[in-house]
Amino acid sequence: MEIIKTEPSQYQEVADLAYKIWREHYTPIIGPEQVEYMLEKYQSVDAINQQIADGYEYYNFVYEEQLVGYLCIKEETGLVFISKIYVDSSMRGKGFGRKGLEFVDQIAKDRKLNKIRLTVNKYNTGSIAAYEKIGFVKNQAIVMDIGSGYVMDDYEMIKEV
Repeated sequence: MEIIKTEPSQYQEVADLAYKIWREHYTPIIGPEQVEYMLEKYQSVDAINQQIADGYEYYNFVYEEQLVGYLCIKEETGLVFISKIYVDSSMRGKGFGRKGLEFVDQIAKDRKLNKIRLTVNKYNTGSIAAYEKIGFVKNQAIVMDIGSGYVMDDYEMIKEV
């Protein structure tokens, strides 16, 4: 697998993959209405463009010339924030997510940042267990209003680099 910086010409492909992953994975957790709302707000091409303008960085996971996942990070004071890390369901369990997290570890080291932070839905138990296995610890519970009557009910997790 290669991890390569996402080019503007690839934003639609990333958005399409996000729509597939989110609808499969998050519908049972947060329901279809919130999934559709969040996809438009956070994973549409317009949203990706705005995030890039706001300093976020997107990277594609490419395997056999196919987009199989992606991640989005932003440098914050003293740390790297992982905003998104997703792998297509057909490719899970093959180490792509772990390689993505190792990639972020290296970015943090290269930039002399000593922590990685992420948020994860409290009911996304499989992801929480995977993060804990590689050194992330729950720091705090966060409930964030995202508009239209929806909230993100998450744990913030931190890993020392």
